[in-house]
Amino acid sequence: MTKKTVGIIGAGAFGTALAKTLGQKGISVSLWSFTEEGTRNINESRENKQFLPGVIIPPSVRATCDIREAADGKDYLIMATPSLFLVDTLKQILSIPSIVEGETLIATITKGFIAGKNGPQFMLETMENYLPGSYKGNTVYISGPSHAEEIGAEKITGLISASLNPRNSIEFRELLSSSYTRLFSSLDIIGVQASAALKNVIAIAFGILDALKETTAMVGDNTESFLFAAGLNELQLLGKNLGSTHPETFTSIAGVGDLDVTCRSQFGRNRRFGRDIILKRIHEQFSGIDDLIDNIGSIGYLPEGAIAARYAVEFGEKFNLKLPITQLVYDILNRDLKPENAMDAFLA
Repeated sequence: MTKKTVGIIGAGAFGTALAKTLGQKGISVSLWSFTEEGTRNINESRENKQFLPGVIIPPSVRATCDIREAADGKDYLIMATPSLFLVDTLKQILSIPSIVEGETLIATITKGFIAGKNGPQFMLETMENYLPGSYKGNTVYISGPSHAEEIGAEKITGLISASLNPRNSIEFRELLSSSYTRLFSSLDIIGVQASAALKNVIAIAFGILDALKETTAMVGDNTESFLFAAGLNELQLLGKNLGSTHPETFTSIAGVGDLDVTCRSQFGRNRRFGRDIILKRIHEQFSGIDDLIDNIGSIGYLPEGAIAARYAVEFGEKFNLKLPITQLVYDILNRDLKPENAMDAFLA
């Protein structure tokens, strides 16, 4: 591979972990941080103390709070901002010459849905609607069971590189592969994106159940496996109706693999959010799901599943699908159902 310049737009945990992985390979990385403090911490201490503490960032990674500097003239660009900010961030780089000319290969690791004129959209669809026409069908989606904390700690991790353009999928597969990361190509951009979005919703339900397990005698390991299997069914059902092209996506690391780690890992923010609903009543500071999403920054961490739940319910209504776990999470976040009654609602 001769191309060696990468821009990562978003210095959160995952963006930083990928920057470290690339930097270790001697690749020049520009990492965009939203704040000057974050930029200074990374460049001076070689550590992202806010989002990925304890992980040493190689010298070939340089942070900047100038988004155009991070994206300008790069061979590869990885969008790593939360779903709520993807569009606004994307708009800031559209006039960069290498992007106008379609010279920069672009991928995203952002999970969830984004509101569009005709309803919710996936990340790649949204990006391609804003990017120059040459990017249509050529952007790449990176996903899989991958907590940033473990990538940063160099734990062996498998990822999916999905694109309608097999060559671009392979480009990012080779770019991000390392001694501890392995990537696999996929053409099923819908199935991979649906899995990445809905698994966060299921993980909130799993977190609720996990907390109830500590206080309710009727909830145990069997119950969690019951919920997990039902959640996988919802993931497959939604993905199929949205246009997934490969059924095996849902039994791959993009589907069941990502769902498993998101539900069970100590690093899962959505699992944590579900537990906090029971143990800290964290959702009660909001009047409903819209209020929660509008003020999600006050939580202190970002449970993307709360946002995805709202849009997944819209998809369910559009296709007349039964998505009981998704609906359950929505109803709890919208203050229509008490979380203590979640198990009864699920069984019903």
